[in-house]
Amino acid sequence: MFTSEAFALAAALCIALSSMFLAELKGRVPLFQLARWQMLAAFAMTGAVSLALGGWRSVGPVQAGQLAASSLAGIAIASTTYFATIYAVGPRITALLFSLTAPFALALGFVVFGETITARQGAGVVLVLCGIVLAVGFPERRPAGPEKAPASAPNFAFGFWPGIGLGIVTALGQAVGSLLARPAMAAGVEPFTAMALRSGVAAIIFIILSLSPLGRSARQPIAPGALALVVASAFVGTALGMSLLMAALHAGNVGIVSTLSSMTPVLILPMVWIRSGRRPRAAAWAGAVLAIAGTALISLH
Repeated sequence: MFTSEAFALAAALCIALSSMFLAELKGRVPLFQLARWQMLAAFAMTGAVSLALGGWRSVGPVQAGQLAASSLAGIAIASTTYFATIYAVGPRITALLFSLTAPFALALGFVVFGETITARQGAGVVLVLCGIVLAVGFPERRPAGPEKAPASAPNFAFGFWPGIGLGIVTALGQAVGSLLARPAMAAGVEPFTAMALRSGVAAIIFIILSLSPLGRSARQPIAPGALALVVASAFVGTALGMSLLMAALHAGNVGIVSTLSSMTPVLILPMVWIRSGRRPRAAAWAGAVLAIAGTALISLH
């Protein structure tokens, strides 16, 4: 009876764990190199499943174009800024900023499709914003562990507030990517195939970028441990996490699944605590709960 709900919570847990893996790569892998490895690993995993399921037969030229456009906004741009945000402000704040995807999607639905925004949904947006403001506050003076603020991987360095801006761009990119992918998914494209196509297009973009002066300057020798973390984060966050989310959406209520899968900001707090040895502030817990409550008001019907 509660299978879809369990899948949604498991998806949130996978995304939180994947963020922790990515935080461990800070200072070890340049940003664009990380994005390229991630997309290649995700394409290999989801593409193999799609081939096994015969999902490529569900994609026509129109759907392929829609998913390619979705990949540009939701993966090529948003994934890069997502990794940069983790490098800049840590996985906890990144997960919280990701909660802005729901308000952005609501606003885009209103502007593009003329969808109605109810007073309850408006209150949800306010709660999400309040939760983020409460939890982010100001950067701590002596951050440690995965929550370090200013330093970044070689060739890419962002301060705390620029990192916040990148997190907002990530949420907006994800919302735009979902909006562009919506017609293709409504047409019946198999979920693994959609993810394989999106990650494949992004991988091509990053490979082309690697041939540019910016991409060549960002290359480093591949350390086996770092590569293992990249593959692990791609498997846990993309292959497993997104698969669980698709399974939850297939069998469950969309609003409930969306709310439960947004539990990442809370689930990541004990992970940060264990990894850094520092208990997150009370404001971090309260802000995460407010953001999830806001998402619930936006998503539940």
